[in-house]
This record gives sequence, structure tokens and C-alpha cells, in this order.
Amino acid sequence: MKVTVNKIDDANVLVSGTIENSVIAQNVDKLAAKAGKEMKVDGFRKGKVPAHVVKKMHGEKLVQDAEGEALRDLMDQGVKEAGINASEILGQPIFKKYEKTDAAINVEVEISTRPNFDTKGYEEIIPTFEQPAASSEEIEERLQSLASAQAPFQKIKRKRMVKDGDMTVIDFEGFVDGVAFAGGKAEKFSLKIGSGQFIPGFEEQIIGMEYEEEKTIKVTFPETYQAKDLAGKEAEFKVKLHEIQEQVPAAIDDEFAKKMLQDDENATLEMLKEKVKDQIVAEKVSKIYNDELKPKLIEALVEKFDFALPGNIVEQEIDAKINEKARAMSQEELNDFKEHPEKVEALRDEVRKDAADSVKATFIVDALAKKEEISVNDQEVTQVIYYEAMMHGQNPQEMIKYYQKNNLLPAIKMGMIEDKLFSKLLGLHQ
Repeated sequence: MKVTVNKIDDANVLVSGTIENSVIAQNVDKLAAKAGKEMKVDGFRKGKVPAHVVKKMHGEKLVQDAEGEALRDLMDQGVKEAGINASEILGQPIFKKYEKTDAAINVEVEISTRPNFDTKGYEEIIPTFEQPAASSEEIEERLQSLASAQAPFQKIKRKRMVKDGDMTVIDFEGFVDGVAFAGGKAEKFSLKIGSGQFIPGFEEQIIGMEYEEEKTIKVTFPETYQAKDLAGKEAEFKVKLHEIQEQVPAAIDDEFAKKMLQDDENATLEMLKEKVKDQIVAEKVSKIYNDELKPKLIEALVEKFDFALPGNIVEQEIDAKINEKARAMSQEELNDFKEHPEKVEALRDEVRKDAADSVKATFIVDALAKKEEISVNDQEVTQVIYYEAMMHGQNPQEMIKYYQKNNLLPAIKMGMIEDKLFSKLLGLHQ
């Protein structure tokens, strides 16, 4: 088996070779003999099945396995001749040619390796920024917001009409075509106006009602309503208002601070103000980081370092970007691309630079993280997923299973490493 190796660049080599049919035949004989020692076939003792019987029974599979073994040998030989450390090989090789002739198989395969580059000088390109601050007005506004959120609802002492934001206590019963429907009735039900808890248009029609007033409200169930027998249908609700409640803002004092800072029994309003100040500053820093600093730093790093990229990883990233665009396409657009393969190639060329920059940034971040001794363990990744799930009202365990099933955990981990690294380089404390 003749093998030649051509270095494409520092991260990619092209291994070319010819696998003669005689090599395939030898492999078939070897595999058939091995299988004969393990198979059980009627008429033969176990382990004594002749090779020609095995070939007759599993000829096509044996040839496929024989070709696969020869191909692995070819690539192993190419890797050895190229002086490549097997641990440095990335992803799956790209087959440039796999051509069968009467006498042999002609193969060309591109093997990619982890790029190595000098990280010297990255400190020089870190962008500067002005540390944000929290004004006294912003702190006061946040305290008022916290007080409003903590304020209990109380029955109003004076009689007035319902307004947006009120908590109401109502009786209601719903009808479609004059017939009451299941689940459409309740008594002394607490409904906050503006919460969006009810069908669109319902809560708005409660506004303006007075104590003990009765009213017929007309609404239309959304087409996507969960109860299919009601979806898209017009309905009437007979409503009676019993009570109006409004929030009474809590006094912003030391007692309020103790309630908000439950971990500190000696909490004071001044301590709470400091906490609020830190929170506002952290939010501003996070916004500056995500909107300005992070994009600038990635762009500067990509421009700073020049090194060869593994071709197969770039192609994978191109595939990902194409798939992302495809998800936003109409069926008509997708069909057009299927009918015109040249348009797909044009699209691949269009996203190639962005894909290459993305891959390049990943390798830079990985190298700098090692240099700066930045790491993220699995427990930290799990904690982030749990927090994200809780924030969106989802089941954390189910979300973790989803990420595991779709192989998304490495990307999340890499994103966390990137943020840790950049925060350290920028001197941020997010």
C-alpha cells in the first residue's frame, strides 16, 4: 500500500494512497478466518466454520469491513509519516477522494490537527472602559420598585372604579352560544388587572367597574387556546365585582431592609442601599460587557493572531451556520436551495469567513484560558443550567437532559470559560 503525505498548512495534511485489491482480499481472508472461529453454523462444530462458508454468508459485510480496516491502516501510516501526535488530531477526517477502480481504491483524505500558536501580546489589545456608577436617583427608584413589589394588597377604604394594577375579587361564568362550558365558572376569584392571566380583552373590560356591579364581557378565545373545543370561539362572561384591592407601598426604612436582607438580622437601610447600588452597577457592567467589551475583545483577538485552522472544524461551523439560516427559511426557499446546489455552495462561501473567525476565536480562548488558569467544572455548568431553568419556569432536570441529548453542554462550558477569561482580562467583577 503506497502512501504519500502533503502538508497543506500547520493544521492540515493531505494523505493520499492506493489500496490494492490484494490488500482487501487479504483482509477479507483474515476477517473470515477470525469470524469462523466465533460463529455457530449448522453442520459445523462451533469455531470450526471454514472461511469460504463465512464469505458466502457475509461476503458483502466482510468486504466493507476489509476496506475499512485498510483505510484505517492507510491513515495510520500517513499520520506516522507526517509526524503527527494522535492526541492532536481533531474531529473526523475529510475525504477528498474515494475512487474504486478494477484494481484498487484511490484515496485522498484531509486530516486536521489542533493548531499551535504563540499567545504573546494579548495583554496589549484589551479594550479600556469607564467604570459605571449608580446615581442616588437610580438607587431611590430601585428601592421604590422593591417596596412596590413587596407591598401587600389591601381592600380599599374608599369606593372607586377598578383601574389597571388593582387586585379584584369577582364571580364569573362563561358561555359559548348561550351554553355554559366546563371550567368557565368561579366565585370570589382574585384577579390582578393587567396580569394577562385571563383571555385577551377580559381584564381590560373589568377596568371601570364598581363595587357589586354586574357586567357581561365579550371576548374571543385565541386560535391556539389549549381547550380545542373553545379555540377561536366567541364567548360571554357574566361578571360580578365584589372587591377592589390596591397595594400599599411599604415604608422604606430599617425594618424594610431587614425584610429584604433576611440573612443579616442587623441590616439597615444604608446597607440595603449599598446592596442596591452594587446590583445596579453590576447590571450596567454586564450590559457594557455583552454589548461592547466582549465583541470588541473577540474582534481584536481574532485580528491579533494568525494561524492555520483545522479544515474539518471550519466545515462543521459552516454547516452549523447554514442550518441556522435554514431554520429561518420558508419551505419555498428551502426547496429552491434543494433544486439549485450551486446556491448552497454560494451560501457556504458567504458564511465561510464568519465561521473561520468563530473557530479561530474558540482556539484563542482555549489557549488563553489555559495560560490564565481559567477553568469551569461540571458542577458550575449544572448550576448555570439550573438557574436558567428556574428563571424561565422550566424543569431543571429536563433542561439538563435536553442539553445532554443534543450535545450542547460543551458549548455552554466553553461560553462560561470565555466569560470568566474575559472578565479577568478586563478586570470586571460580574
